[in-house]
Amino acid sequence: MATGAGGTQALEAVVLAAGTGSRFGGGKLLAPFRDGVLLDGALAAAFAGPVRDVWVVTGADAEAVGDAARAFADRTGESERLRLVHATEHAEGMGASLRTAIAALPADAAGAFVFLGDMPRVPLAVLPQLADALSAGAPAAAPAWQGRRGNPVLLGRPLFSRLLALTGDQGARAVLQALGDRLALVDAPDDGVLFDVDERGDLNAVIPDGR
Repeated sequence: MATGAGGTQALEAVVLAAGTGSRFGGGKLLAPFRDGVLLDGALAAAFAGPVRDVWVVTGADAEAVGDAARAFADRTGESERLRLVHATEHAEGMGASLRTAIAALPADAAGAFVFLGDMPRVPLAVLPQLADALSAGAPAAAPAWQGRRGNPVLLGRPLFSRLLALTGDQGARAVLQALGDRLALVDAPDDGVLFDVDERGDLNAVIPDGR
């Protein structure tokens, strides 16, 4: 875990879990998944990363999503590292959720992983590689699969001021695009960095191989 001691980076993880899941028909992150709910997949990856704490941003279904996050943390022994923060302007879109998360992070955070709550197949092996890219001087790092940029992204502190100015539903996309070739791309071991759940049928795609 990145603690900030001995010259290591102090990194945090953000899990964006504020959306309504309208294409799914509502309640997407709370849909049954394995022995828990869909949100658990993103939480598992976030807690497995080289980070200090995991910040879950709630919005729609805030109470139920918060309860689900606490249940996962309790079940996995990670309660002390879980932080919940509510995006009061979540209806505006992902920009509001990300603004809320970045504003809540500790002042010494060197960077933040941004996980999407509906992406349950993130390959854990890519997370330390993203951290290494940031440590090597990249302002941000992202995984890529077959030439396509995926998630989660890791954003360095120098970008936080731009993230705090985000609006709408584009998240950090414009910030990353503005970096051009300064954005470090790390080859991912599989397409889990691209896979998300938009509709109920998408859940079937994460069951066959057990991931």
